[in-house]
Amino acid sequence: MSAKILVALGGNAILTKDASDVAQKEALRKTCKQLIKFVKKGNKLVISHGNGPQVGNLLLQQAAGSTKDNPSMPIDTAVAMTEGSIGYWLQNALDEQLECNNLKQSAAAVITQVIVNPNDPSFKNPSKPIGTFYSHQEAKQIKEKNSEFKLVEDSGRGYRRVVPSPQPLVIKESKIIKAIMESGNIPIAVGGGGTPVVESGDRLIGKEAVIDKDFSSEKLAELINVDKLIILTAVDNVYLNFNMPNQKKLEKVEVSEIKKYIEQGEFASGSMLPKVQSAVRFVENSKKPNAEAVITSLNNIEDYLTKGAGTIIKKSID
Repeated sequence: MSAKILVALGGNAILTKDASDVAQKEALRKTCKQLIKFVKKGNKLVISHGNGPQVGNLLLQQAAGSTKDNPSMPIDTAVAMTEGSIGYWLQNALDEQLECNNLKQSAAAVITQVIVNPNDPSFKNPSKPIGTFYSHQEAKQIKEKNSEFKLVEDSGRGYRRVVPSPQPLVIKESKIIKAIMESGNIPIAVGGGGTPVVESGDRLIGKEAVIDKDFSSEKLAELINVDKLIILTAVDNVYLNFNMPNQKKLEKVEVSEIKKYIEQGEFASGSMLPKVQSAVRFVENSKKPNAEAVITSLNNIEDYLTKGAGTIIKKSID
């Protein structure tokens, strides 16, 4: 049975160890060979994506080359720049797959503004990791060159820059995105969480921040009333006691159950927690009684479509 689906791509679907233009385009070509399976099943698709590594790298590149006459751009503009570049790569790769499979749809990237609260507490407490991982010594050198940067240790994997990450309130272009989806074409939206803006009279003014793409994806999924929110990450399932001898795979889970696990601190704040929180928000806020949120990996799409594999979160499990 066909459905309206928003698929949120994790960073591993775009960036491998090679941050070059060629490598990222090739990664997305492979990604789109998986995504096209949703379209071939007759589903209407919306795609969102992260940009943490890309926007972090761009900001470092700009800081290194900034001059009085050619200054680096602020974070909100860098978010829009990477939203545009990744959107270009993604729509190009999707159109190729649509053509190869004799499908008539087209993909279109929408530069998306996301309205946030100017008094969001994250502006005083930056916590969103962006860019690549650094050793302690590398982080120290970067801090010496860029004193305004805040770098923290991230999940035992090294040091990363962190920036404010306000909660999304309104997706400015949600009606446009919905219209593209309803037409049967494929919008690519809220890339990197969308560009954070605040209302000031009749204007929208950019803020120096990066919104979590899972939270923005959930808000968009809610506003355009899709049936399913699918969050793709590096693992096939959500786990309890992750990476421990007694880890347990979660498959079909009710919202009430997984909320208990959140309260017990089961999920890492820098990785799985926002995905689980977004899944819960979508199921609770959706107008659809059978709304479904799925957390799984890109490589598990076929098994999800044919066997229902992955972590599936609903209000109630039959």
